[in-house]
Amino acid sequence: MNAAAPIYGLVLAGGASRRMHTDKAALQYDGQSQLQRAFTLLSKLCEKTFISVRKDQTGDAARAAFPQIVDIHEDIGPLAGIHAAQTQHPHAAWLIMACDLPFVDEGTLRYLSAQRDPSRAATAFRSTHDDLPEPLCAIWEPLSAAAVRNWIANNQKCPRKFLINADVTLLTQPQANALDNVNTPDEHLQALRAMNKNPIKLHVQYFALFREQAGKRNESMETVATSPALLYAELKQRYGFRLEMNQLKVAINNEFSDWHASLQTNDHVAFIPPVAGG
Repeated sequence: MNAAAPIYGLVLAGGASRRMHTDKAALQYDGQSQLQRAFTLLSKLCEKTFISVRKDQTGDAARAAFPQIVDIHEDIGPLAGIHAAQTQHPHAAWLIMACDLPFVDEGTLRYLSAQRDPSRAATAFRSTHDDLPEPLCAIWEPLSAAAVRNWIANNQKCPRKFLINADVTLLTQPQANALDNVNTPDEHLQALRAMNKNPIKLHVQYFALFREQAGKRNESMETVATSPALLYAELKQRYGFRLEMNQLKVAINNEFSDWHASLQTNDHVAFIPPVAGG
C-alpha cells in the first residue's frame, strides 16, 4: 500500500510570523510571493497540492486563491498542518514544505522525491547545522499518521522530535543552504542579498533622535529592501536605532504609508519617531 501511495504537496502557511512583523507568506522574491513560489514548486512534483492554514486565515488575501487544508488543532505549530493533511487524505504521502524557504529549488525537491523510502515513516534531509532531521521539507508517509495522532494526544508538538524518534530515511542536502529559512526582516534582507537582487536608490530623511543617532538629516542610499519594514531593519543594523516599528510612523513621498508598501527607486522615505514625552 505505502509503495503505491501518491505524493500530495502541502505548503505550511499557517504561522503567525511574529518575528517577521508581517505575513511571511506574502514576502516577495522574483516578483511573486513566497507562498505562490512554494505552491508552484510543489505542484510540479505532486499529484495535488494544498496550503495549510489556520481557521482564521481561510479568507485572507494571501491565501484565499489556493486550495486549502484547515488545521484541526490550534496552537501546536506546523504539526497541526501535517496532521490535518493526513486526516483529510489518509491514502496519500505528503511532501511537506514550509513557505519560508526561499532557497529551495526544484532540483532539491526532485532529489528528495527520488530518494523516497515508502517503507519508512518519512524521508527527510539532515540539517546542515546539527545533522538532525528537517521536518518541514520532507515526505511524510501514510504509515506515520497514527503515530502523529498519538504524538499530539500526548501533548507533543515538535515535528523534529517526532522524526528523531521515528523510523526515518535521512538524506544529505544536495545544496548546503537549501533549507535556510527566513524568520526576521534581517534574514529577509540577507536572503535578498544572497540572491544578488538589484538594489534600488532611496532618499531617506531622519527626524529627532534618528537624526542624532544617524549623524545626518538625510541620505541617499542603495538597498535591496523592498518595503519600509525591511529598510528600517537595515537602518537599525547600520545606526543602532532602538525603537520598534510599532512606535513609529513611516512616510513615502510625503504621505503616511503602510510598513509593507512596495518601495520604488528614487522614493523619499521618512521614519518619524514619537515626539518627546509621548
